[in-house]
Amino acid sequence: MTVAKTALWIAESQMMKETEDIVHMSLDFLPLKSYANITEGNALRIDWENVIPKNELHYIMGNPPFVGARIMSASQKNDLLSVFGKIKNVGNMDYVCSWYKKAADFMTNTMIRTALVSTNSVSQGEQVANLWKPLFESGVHIDFAHRTFRWDSEAKIKAHVHCVIIGFSKAANSKNKMLYVDDRVQVVENINGYLLDAENIFIESRNKPIYNVPEISMGNQPIDNGNYLFTQEEKDEFIKKEPKSEKYFKLWYGAEEFINRKPRYCLWLGNCKPNELKKMPECIKRINNVRKYRLSSKRMATLKLADTPTRFQTENMPSETYIVIPEVSSEKRKYIPIGFMNSDVLCSNKLRVIPNANLYHFGVLTSNVHMAWMRAVCGRLEMRYQYSNKIVYNNFPWCNPTPEKKAKIEKTAQAILDARALYPDSSLADLYDELTMPPELRKAHQQNDRAVMQAYGFSIKDMTESKCVAELMKLYQTLTKKD
Repeated sequence: MTVAKTALWIAESQMMKETEDIVHMSLDFLPLKSYANITEGNALRIDWENVIPKNELHYIMGNPPFVGARIMSASQKNDLLSVFGKIKNVGNMDYVCSWYKKAADFMTNTMIRTALVSTNSVSQGEQVANLWKPLFESGVHIDFAHRTFRWDSEAKIKAHVHCVIIGFSKAANSKNKMLYVDDRVQVVENINGYLLDAENIFIESRNKPIYNVPEISMGNQPIDNGNYLFTQEEKDEFIKKEPKSEKYFKLWYGAEEFINRKPRYCLWLGNCKPNELKKMPECIKRINNVRKYRLSSKRMATLKLADTPTRFQTENMPSETYIVIPEVSSEKRKYIPIGFMNSDVLCSNKLRVIPNANLYHFGVLTSNVHMAWMRAVCGRLEMRYQYSNKIVYNNFPWCNPTPEKKAKIEKTAQAILDARALYPDSSLADLYDELTMPPELRKAHQQNDRAVMQAYGFSIKDMTESKCVAELMKLYQTLTKKD
């Protein structure tokens, strides 16, 4: 191309014109015209300098494709490895990360700047440390960014993609760093990998909590092909056929059942004695179905489970009351609905389980402080929150309250539970909808928020969510220095 400013356009989908609209570019070669020089090929395999010499290039722009780390084809995995090599956590990286790395390598010792439209996964959850930590260490900095927005495809088959736009480079940049959120723009000191105005801190996967609090784990994972799970009607019908099975049914909650207060039932036969099982032919049929299902798997771990068909793959059954947190919940809620469960209730792997937790832990976890942290560092399913044990909970920097402030949090936490109890026929989805949230519950949460913020020493009057996250990241950095 022969233009005043030369750009390398990396196009992997039909969204080029839409990208121009979003970033409001006024470059004279957009939209592409017939005189444009286009090289077709695998952008991760070709040498970009064979397309255009570095000394003739000013900008790299594009919208790379998204393929999740767990669903890439063998050739795509090889593409990613060809760019990153066999570095730590490369197997957990999404395909789109390859374009960021390839562009960063290409920009070394140049004045080239890159802007990519990509899925928001690159600024969420474990992807941030995996991708941006090595890039920042190599000299990359983010010059501007547009935080998550929904991109509606103009294709015949409508697709809603949640995207970010990130402009980054290695060359010195004296211009203001611009952070776009919805229709607003602000000048910021720094843009980190979470696309926040905060220091370059990375929240990496951690197996144990960073602070001395109860450990978290996921609930039960049956691997049963539905044979042990029942609706109320299905359970009643089964008991008619097999009356002796009634005592082996337990309430069963996943994230959806918990939020909507519509439990199912689980036929838990793990502790049933063989001589009792022999007297329940309908249960034996279910056990046999589970065994056959597991034997049909290609996974060695599942095949091994076929030897114990009455047991779950993951079994987590606390002996006392415990806290549960949905793995996935709506981003439209200010607070993730969190609650307590009794020991006679079973939860699926779609709920996070915290045994030995008390009112104080509940109060902090359900507060606006913890919610701000969660929103900043969690992964997303589309835009829904994905609460991670190893990223969100285990890295959360808890406060160290005085006995008086801890007692106040316990009091406000109980008030939240009391406010919920006023509406026994309403689901948590109803109670935590911003349009239908009862005033008693909203007030209880606001009082709990204030109690937790006071325990952290945060200003109640002027502490915005972004400032709160920045302070939490400083606390996190202090705690991790002790590791």
